[in-house]
Amino acid sequence: MAIDLSSLQQRIGYQFNHASLARQALTHRSARREHNERLEFLGDALLGFLVAEQAWRAHPNASEGDLTIMRAAVINSATLCEVAVNLDLGSLLELGAGEAKSGGRQRESILATAMEALIAAIYLDGGLDACREFVLRWFPEPGENFAESGVRKDNKSRLQEHMQAEHRYLPDYEVVEISGSGHEQQFTVRCSLPQCQITTEGSGSSRRAAEQMAAGRALAALGQEA
Repeated sequence: MAIDLSSLQQRIGYQFNHASLARQALTHRSARREHNERLEFLGDALLGFLVAEQAWRAHPNASEGDLTIMRAAVINSATLCEVAVNLDLGSLLELGAGEAKSGGRQRESILATAMEALIAAIYLDGGLDACREFVLRWFPEPGENFAESGVRKDNKSRLQEHMQAEHRYLPDYEVVEISGSGHEQQFTVRCSLPQCQITTEGSGSSRRAAEQMAAGRALAALGQEA
């Protein structure tokens, strides 16, 4: 199957100068020798840097641990796959006949690999600024709630679902401090999971943001990916 480059460029909002990079990014190893795994390696590093940069700039008061949680919420196979689905990359992939017949266009690992490879292809073709623009446009902002967009469920929803699946009491959230005044208020919220003997805190410029951070820390304490 020949990759429809014009369709790809229209979907992602970027025009390639070197079409061969785009084609390689969407070529699975089952299709031919020049596949996308080397590009995936570079794309993974680029995405890690760009999301870390975005989190660092957007949350100047966040600790290293908080920034790590924010980055991990964006950089994972599930999010990569969901962005790939939003862009309908599966329909553009070049796969071997066997992989195509076995559902490769919907396989999470294949979509995630293609997504990271595409990030690298944009970087090699247009430079870091073009790559940054693409990531900022299509990936969740670190530390924000993206459940409504369908890209990723927020931490509070995921924590509640986890506790329900374990047949445990639901999390309890309590505002423990409000500092500052007017639009500069800072909220601190405590999240308690008494049956698990876990208590975490989060802070933010709104109660909702603080609750999300506290829930993310609770997920991490439970060994769940935040």
